[in-house]
Formats: sequence, C-alpha cells, structure tokens
Amino acid sequence: MIDTQPVPSPEPAPPRTSAIEVTFPGGKQVDAVVGGHHIRTDQPASLGGEGSAPAPFELFLASLATCAGIYALGFCQARGLPTEGLRLRQVVEEDPQTHLPASIRIEITPPVGFPEKYVAGLARAVEGCKVKKTIVRQPAFAVSLTAAEDPCAAE
Repeated sequence: MIDTQPVPSPEPAPPRTSAIEVTFPGGKQVDAVVGGHHIRTDQPASLGGEGSAPAPFELFLASLATCAGIYALGFCQARGLPTEGLRLRQVVEEDPQTHLPASIRIEITPPVGFPEKYVAGLARAVEGCKVKKTIVRQPAFAVSLTAAEDPCAAE
C-alpha cells in the first residue's frame, strides 16, 4: 500500500545571527572580538591615530581579498593542484569625488605549470567569494541606540 498523505513542508529555519563586540581602548583605536579572536584597528597618523594596526576600511578590503584567496586555495586543494606560487592581487580604484571604491579587481596568478584546463574554474571559484557576494547583494543596514546599563543600579 502506498501512503498518499501529504508530507508537511518543513518550517523555514530562522535566520542565523551573530554579534561582534567592539571596544575602544584609547586614542583612535577601535577593537573587535570576532569568533574568539581579538582584532585591533587604528587610524593612520595622518588621521590622528598611531598607525599601530590596520584601519577598519583596510580590514574591510583585506577581508574581500583574503576571502577570494580562500576560495582559490580551496579550489586547488580540492583537486590536488599545486598552490606554491599561487598569488592574488586586489586592485582598488577610488572615485576621486566620493573617495569610495569605484572598482575592485582581483588578479589571480596561478602557479607555474598550472593546468590550463583549470584556469577558468579557478576564476569561477574566486567569483564565489562570500564577501563579494554580500557586497553585490547589498544587505540592509540599520543603526540603533540602546540605553546604557547603570552599574550602580544593580546594587
């Protein structure tokens, strides 16, 4: 006998959320804790900082380049392809009026002797970078204020 009862659709999974805690250790430094890692930032001396760490915008651009890099590395490793000599270079062209990136180009240099049949696949793999996809998708942004907790109120 065949069961003809309709199978209920599974409930959609609730969206996953994550949080990054930010602290202000002094000067122009703004730090973050992400996945148990402490990330330091500072502004360059020309903007009043000490230049002791990358600026937040530099980290943003580096996250795009390193994301592309992990996709390139993963492509090669999954196929047993050589990675020694594999290079990526990210070139950012700034709009002179807005001082924001007008274009971002990722140049991939495969290792010497890299099989030609994998070159296009390597480029497609880099196109899959989650950071790039997020930027292209243009997620919604919101800023909200919350009331500070009075440490004396708990006493």
